[in-house]
Amino acid sequence: MLNHLIPLRRHARLLAPLLAAIVAGAAVAGVSLAKDSTSPIRSASSTTGSGAAPADALALQSAFVKVVKSVSPSVVQIEDRNGLGSGIVFDTAGHVVTNNHVVTGAKSFTVTTSSGKQYRATLVSSFPPDDLAVIKVSGAHLKPATFADSSKAQVGDLAIAIGNPLGLRSSVTEGIVSAFRQAVQEDNNVTLPSMIQTSAAINPGNSGGALVDIDGHVIGIPTLAATDPQLGGGSAPGIGFAIPSNLVKNIATQIVKNGKVVDSHRAFLGVRVGDTNGNGVIVGSVTAGGAAAKAGMRAGDVIVSINGTPTPTTGVLAAVLAELKPGRTIPVVVRHQSGTKTTLHVTLATYPGS
Repeated sequence: MLNHLIPLRRHARLLAPLLAAIVAGAAVAGVSLAKDSTSPIRSASSTTGSGAAPADALALQSAFVKVVKSVSPSVVQIEDRNGLGSGIVFDTAGHVVTNNHVVTGAKSFTVTTSSGKQYRATLVSSFPPDDLAVIKVSGAHLKPATFADSSKAQVGDLAIAIGNPLGLRSSVTEGIVSAFRQAVQEDNNVTLPSMIQTSAAINPGNSGGALVDIDGHVIGIPTLAATDPQLGGGSAPGIGFAIPSNLVKNIATQIVKNGKVVDSHRAFLGVRVGDTNGNGVIVGSVTAGGAAAKAGMRAGDVIVSINGTPTPTTGVLAAVLAELKPGRTIPVVVRHQSGTKTTLHVTLATYPGS
């Protein structure tokens, strides 16, 4: 059973020793691989095999190589004093889109390109509810990525992850689109409305990087990895999650244009809530004039269910709201301090944004 999902930022305090160990291992393994055309491994395969590789296999390999060469210049490493992650060049003006959890706690960053060039960048704005942010690099001519229409992605499509896992710049892994998930919750109670599940290996440092299709178009931003308690809480192999490119484009475009998110497309109750040990979600305060207030909800009420779904915890409440749209009128069952229950009909507002 999967335990929970963890954001894929790489913490700086762990980077140096682990990176040194990984690079050292790569150097030893690379002794026989340094000369591509005369590698003992390659020579062995050419002499013991039955002939040339099938044409379709070579074509697929060529397609992968083409994608990596095309997309890698658009994927950067983002680093601050707290850690590092990845980002995707969004436009020719130097805007880079990434995860909010990559930039949390910092305003300025060092951005490193796939060629090793470094630039300074500053935060434009972030939108924590969707775990997205935009930073801007000055004085650089960076190549923007091409974003796909993620609604056209299908289970079984090839998926290639490009980023900086464990600080290993411009690393590439491949897999497929495994599934599409709704209301996926991070371990910090952020609920993302929709996610692409992929089997492409992603690790700390991949956050904010690119998940691309075989045409080299971005279909998502790798953000989360599932953890398995049977692996000591480590990442469960082959189960990662990416924010779909359509949501990324929408939020990033708003931030670039307005300096903030002005239309979150998220349903909003207009309450501050807390947990009650699984017995419902207690309302701490109600926003005056908000959706809940207009429906008659009051501080001290306990939300028992929304739209027919029980809400024992704030996490469940957030997950249910993530699947609903603003403007919709839904039944909300609340338990008053007197112990009586009332069904309120709430017309959901829009989350106010940044």
